Amino acid sequence: MSETNGVMMQYFHWYIPEDGSLWNQLAESAEELAEAGITSLWLPPAYKGTGGGLDVGYAVYDLFDLGEFDQKGSVRTKYGTKEEYLQAIQAAKKAGIRIYADVVLNHKLGADEEEEVEATPFNPDNRNETVGEYQKIKAWTHFTFPGRGDKYSSMKWHWWHFDAIDYNVYNGEENAIYLLKGKEFEDNVDLEKGNYDYLMGCDLDMQNPEVSGELKYWGEWYVDTTDVDGFRFDAVKHVKAEFFSEWLDHVSHYAQRDLFAVGEYWSYEVEALHSFVEATGGKVTLFDAPLHYNFHAASQAGDSYDMRQIFDNTLVQHQPALAVTLTENHDSQPLQSLESVVEPWFKPLAYALLLLRREGYPCIFYADYYGAHYKDTGNDGNEHEIWMDSHRWIIDKYLYARKTYAYGEQYDYFDHANTIAWTRLGDEEHPGGMAVVLSNGGDGTKWMEVGQPNQTYIDITEHISEPVTTNDEGWADFRCNGGSVSVWVPQS
Repeated sequence: MSETNGVMMQYFHWYIPEDGSLWNQLAESAEELAEAGITSLWLPPAYKGTGGGLDVGYAVYDLFDLGEFDQKGSVRTKYGTKEEYLQAIQAAKKAGIRIYADVVLNHKLGADEEEEVEATPFNPDNRNETVGEYQKIKAWTHFTFPGRGDKYSSMKWHWWHFDAIDYNVYNGEENAIYLLKGKEFEDNVDLEKGNYDYLMGCDLDMQNPEVSGELKYWGEWYVDTTDVDGFRFDAVKHVKAEFFSEWLDHVSHYAQRDLFAVGEYWSYEVEALHSFVEATGGKVTLFDAPLHYNFHAASQAGDSYDMRQIFDNTLVQHQPALAVTLTENHDSQPLQSLESVVEPWFKPLAYALLLLRREGYPCIFYADYYGAHYKDTGNDGNEHEIWMDSHRWIIDKYLYARKTYAYGEQYDYFDHANTIAWTRLGDEEHPGGMAVVLSNGGDGTKWMEVGQPNQTYIDITEHISEPVTTNDEGWADFRCNGGSVSVWVPQS
């Protein structure tokens, strides 16, 4: 886990401009982010995708091309060149920020040549049901990396390195998942669609020793090349869970240091997350997707949502040390594949629940911090223009409060359907305490203990201008406005 009161930021969103400027932007912003209270950054996939300089990075083509080779129509990636990437990491680390690399080990796309192979077609919606006979197909499964050649790795990928694909060149249809000759779907994956081993592209066969060996070698090469501090694992519910702890152990042992890891297990069923945690021995933290969904639901329901239930059935409720808490990410943002928007009015409440409490490792979303503006086609087939508000002013205030006052015992006052609150009592190094009150309904008040007798507190959000003074026992009435948050800290 991170250091005390650590804060991660997802330093990208899906629609970041395709101008190759992100790495340079990070190098320039690192000091400012560190001063604000950001202690780690999750960076987007830094290697070449099948879309070259336009690719977000999840359609992985070549893990060894960090924006160095002329492949898929460009040398640079969407975010810049390899040299700029390494300079950005150095700048962030110099500022005291840890760097987590986005790692996509599940699939590859954009093969260079076709291969003929035998396979059995399965129903995409039920991977336990065949929809045709064992047959000869032609698939894009041969990766030769002509732009890179044998530099860094001489391995060329063939059909036997994968267990399934979803496109047969012979019939030109994408209405089946083809399980390749001699292969089987992995066990210990998510059970959605019967077996959710297959997600997209050429699905890597982790049982193949050449595949697992190459991925471990690539991990060694990556930490040597970049000096990253950890990893964000993509799509972990589609890969046998044990592979991630095995890979992480191998790379950490090679690097001779502990490497942090967080997995994307995007399921709102908290029991599925518990199963993954158990299978990996607690070595890989997880994003708290159920908490994100609670935020989404609460933001849609308005004052009819019972705020006492905001942490119900979440990972942070049951296993706080293994929960990375978040509001949104690149998949859940408007017009994306897992769209589940947290409405703008609720974002200040959500970030208070992330950043000002003891439990969890909070992750700030780039588009919530800086704002975003983009256009794309929605599920309805129409083009939409999206404006995402910047909440930087309130997030920065929360970060200051987290850094300065969010220490010591935490007392919860979750005793009203609309107004909830908590206090932190502080510790020897961080005295003074803090009180947080938020409401999704009308104005709220909470009589709370903050541990400091006869101390005057002010609301650093400036939503409420009148100060509050505690009594001889350290109690006071702390207030917030309707649909708002107030964060009470000692008046200096």
